[in-house]
Amino acid sequence: MHSGTPRRQSRIRRLTPVVALATACTLTLLTGLASAAPADHPGSPATAAAAAWDTDRAAGAYAANPASATASGNEAGSAGPGAAFDGNASTRWSSQFADDAWIRVDLGTTLRVDRVVLDWEAAYGKKYVLEVSKNGTDWTPFYTETAGTGGTVTAHTYPREVTGRYVRMRGVERATPWGYSLHAFKVYGGEPAPASTTRSNLALHHPAYADRYQHAGNSPSFVTDGGRPADLKADQSRWSSDWNANRWVSVDLGARSTIDTVDLYWEAPYAVDYELQVSDDNQNWRTVHKPSASEVAARRADVKSPGEAVGLHDSVRLAQPATGRYVRMLGKERRSFYNPAPSTAQFGYSLYEFEVWGTGGSASAAYPALPGDQSGTYRTTFFDDFTGASLDRSKWRVVRTGQEMGSVNGESQAYVDSTDNIRTENGSLVLNAKYCDNCTTAGGGTYDFTSGRVDTNTKFDFTYGKVSARMKLPVGDGFWPAFWMLGSDVDDPNVSWPASGETDIMENIGYGDWTSTALHGPGYSADGNIGARQTYPGGGTADQWHTYAVEWTPTGMRFYVDDRLVQETTRDKLEATRGEWVFDHDQYVILNLALGGAYPAGWNKVTQPYWGLPQSSVDRIAAGGVKAEIDWVRVEQKG
Repeated sequence: MHSGTPRRQSRIRRLTPVVALATACTLTLLTGLASAAPADHPGSPATAAAAAWDTDRAAGAYAANPASATASGNEAGSAGPGAAFDGNASTRWSSQFADDAWIRVDLGTTLRVDRVVLDWEAAYGKKYVLEVSKNGTDWTPFYTETAGTGGTVTAHTYPREVTGRYVRMRGVERATPWGYSLHAFKVYGGEPAPASTTRSNLALHHPAYADRYQHAGNSPSFVTDGGRPADLKADQSRWSSDWNANRWVSVDLGARSTIDTVDLYWEAPYAVDYELQVSDDNQNWRTVHKPSASEVAARRADVKSPGEAVGLHDSVRLAQPATGRYVRMLGKERRSFYNPAPSTAQFGYSLYEFEVWGTGGSASAAYPALPGDQSGTYRTTFFDDFTGASLDRSKWRVVRTGQEMGSVNGESQAYVDSTDNIRTENGSLVLNAKYCDNCTTAGGGTYDFTSGRVDTNTKFDFTYGKVSARMKLPVGDGFWPAFWMLGSDVDDPNVSWPASGETDIMENIGYGDWTSTALHGPGYSADGNIGARQTYPGGGTADQWHTYAVEWTPTGMRFYVDDRLVQETTRDKLEATRGEWVFDHDQYVILNLALGGAYPAGWNKVTQPYWGLPQSSVDRIAAGGVKAEIDWVRVEQKG
């Protein structure tokens, strides 16, 4: 976890009790094997869907019709495009030696595509685009690679609408002098359930949503793909929330429907208490079922270790049919696990399949279009060049350990509000580190160091823009200055970190020749962040003046050092390969100087006298002069 990221204890806020409940329902609880469940409902496509949910549809289309595989060309003497779809890992398609080469497959029918898997040979694409088409002529991109490294790439489509008959890989730039070479090009998905006047599973291959999910491989889309493991235990085809009791997952049936039964196939982390709700507009919800007190008690009492626990099948038959377009499972209480004795562990919710049985619906249900880039020109909306006699507190909040934040990341300093640590000087903001043996008490702890941290929270919170600062940094093991942003909802217990999002524009842990950038969110946080290291060109060093910046847009993040692009992360690649994009709401700017802690220690391996902070650095702090200087900070926005 970087940049003094707050490490907060979970503070779960219960939902307001629902007043209006549905008429009496019957609830069947079937534990263990899915085969113990009743036979598929009459008129169900579930059996076929269960067989097809993890089937490579591109390989099936090629086997049925070899002409379904086409390409712009292939390397002389090598196999043609069919070699990427033949299911043989030793064969490969290799394109002509051109950047704009392409390969495509005709699936033979229109599918909602869940994911595409590319198995690259050594000649891979550095830049390429995955596209879908309904007619083979008009193409819509759904995954853009700008820094490919080859290997196996799994591109999940959630939350994009990727529906079509044709799927194409279109090359933009080769990574080698050779062409593009693929051992396999796999496509997974299925046909959305059509509108039905006979009773069927209306949710099959329909859009599904959740307020949170753990990573791209556990997105909500898996609850409607028709797949579930027989033992309700395997790690496959499931939505998994983060570790919070107040979470939901929903399905869009495409049109107002009459619903008589909902089947929930849970992995071991099931909901002890939950509500089933319906809505006509995806905003106003009506509760149609919740388990009885005795059912909740029985589920609560089923405490097993994660290794022993298995899933659960809830088959909820409503005494009176409900009507609505959207159906939602709203979690209220998570299952507990005995792991190990005598402590209790809790995870999130994990659901394999969400089946909605009834009549109505529509196959035309679609994920809404994601926002595009903003129009207009940039204008400055926030600026401070620190020329005043002291910090401008109309723009900046001073953050104190034990007040605005707790101790984090194993760092050694306490943040305090003192001109010894935070001051303006010669037209710059100075964040200064101080040493004083065991003399500072803050937040219930005693510290040997003090330092400074300021932010714009409640002063200037904003969404999208160019954010930049000119800075000079201290060089020495364990000095950890940072220029970064946090989501303004980080203190909401129903959000917290990393779901709030974190944007690290510049971090330095005392090395003179490099800094780093990073994004943190669900599925890509702490040491698993999406980040990059940047080395200063031409012998530059961190203790010289440099400008650090990020351009934050609805479609991606671009990081710069002295106007040189050092990291680009597109929204579609992030969501396709890592997890949820959580950068579409307000963030605020932070400047701080930390001392020691997890990030420096991970590199310098120092454990004494402080974690990540060696004696030589302690001596320098005690002698004075260890400081981060900020010449100016600017935010520019469009509109």
